[in-house]
Amino acid sequence: MTSSHRRAVIPLTGAALFMIVLDNLIVLSTLPSIQRSLHASLTSLAWVVDAYILAFAVLMLTGAALGERFGRRRVFTGGVVLFTAASAVAGLAGSPAVLVAARVAQGVGSAVVMPLTLTLLSTAFPPERRTAALGTWAAISGLGVALGPIAGGLLTSALSWHWIFWVNVPVGVVVALLAPRLLAESRGRREPIDHAGLLLATGGLLAVVWATVRGNDVGWGAAGTLGAYAAGLGLLVAFVGVELRSAHPMLPMRLFADRRFSVSNASAFLLHFAMFGAFFLVIQFLAHVDHESPVMAGVWTLPWTAMPLVLFPFAGRLGRRFDPALITASGLGLIGLGIGATAVTMQPGTEPLALVAPLWLVGTGIGLSLPSLVAMAMSAAPAADVGRASGTLSTIRQLGSVFGVAVPVAVFQVSGSYDVPLAVAGAAAALGAVLALGIAPRPALVPWRRAMAAS
Repeated sequence: MTSSHRRAVIPLTGAALFMIVLDNLIVLSTLPSIQRSLHASLTSLAWVVDAYILAFAVLMLTGAALGERFGRRRVFTGGVVLFTAASAVAGLAGSPAVLVAARVAQGVGSAVVMPLTLTLLSTAFPPERRTAALGTWAAISGLGVALGPIAGGLLTSALSWHWIFWVNVPVGVVVALLAPRLLAESRGRREPIDHAGLLLATGGLLAVVWATVRGNDVGWGAAGTLGAYAAGLGLLVAFVGVELRSAHPMLPMRLFADRRFSVSNASAFLLHFAMFGAFFLVIQFLAHVDHESPVMAGVWTLPWTAMPLVLFPFAGRLGRRFDPALITASGLGLIGLGIGATAVTMQPGTEPLALVAPLWLVGTGIGLSLPSLVAMAMSAAPAADVGRASGTLSTIRQLGSVFGVAVPVAVFQVSGSYDVPLAVAGAAAALGAVLALGIAPRPALVPWRRAMAAS
């Protein structure tokens, strides 16, 4: 790969990543405006959110597999084109049905783009520079999360809700035009497509995510919810069985034989569970208890969302001096501590200013742990499997986000308070810290102990 190709990877994949991450959250603050404009029912409004989540979470493994087979640059560009076209349709939508259909297409495009941004970055940089590049990738992702609620409120107030989708179009057009010219093409081994694996993974993930995002509305003990979970788990078990026997699996099970890959994926799930669950609860508290506007809610959460942007560039340097597992464990520990402090502090009558220190701790932990665990997962995968590893990690992260919102909301509905579901999110981060610490190398003996041992 030439230096010009390498220089283009970060801005092009970063622009695409920013679009899809921003779109994950930007719609939440605009739902009341969409409801009034389209006369949408609450069910239709829920599907504006859920349709995107379902397609996004379910199809990332498929997107990564297509990139390995047909070329990462080609499939990445196709995903950007699909996402951009769907954004234009969403911006023109005059009915809830059209908007929901456009959101499904956006989710499909996002599912293709997300894992391939990670694969293209990982293959573009040598191992000694990869952690720094992944730190930039994580910073761009964090920026999208930080600006989503604020951008949605500002665009809706100044223009209309349609513009939360129109802002994607010029960015997507530029990326789609430049990617074939500036990005080097790469692909995995030329193998037959694992049709059975694709069908089983897609069906299993669809059933599990469907049951999770609808559980709070229809009931976690409802027949439909339990049936979907049973069907999904059955399909996923069958998927593992097929992959173990397949000569050309879409997800080689040998990847999980490496403890660093397994633990980094488990930690990624727990990190995103804690991060999205706690963030959702904090935003709800600021909006419904402290009666802050969407814009001000975004401003008060800046200690959380801005700290990763400051720390991500330094995470790469730390990764060259310390083991990524140790940095990941430290970051997840800070997240658990910060969420625990938020649970204690966030009570009726709490001023937003009192949340600054706990949210700063959470943001610091995310800045340390997110790029480190991504680097740990990608470095554990052989070069031939980097695309599959990227798709797996991206899928696990998104599943963590889905469960991270659904489970704390269910706990909140039962407990009636914010501190109990926040404690659940904090416990998830603490568990992730324990897992990562378990694979971190033992610290070297201090000099005086080494001297005593030698004597």
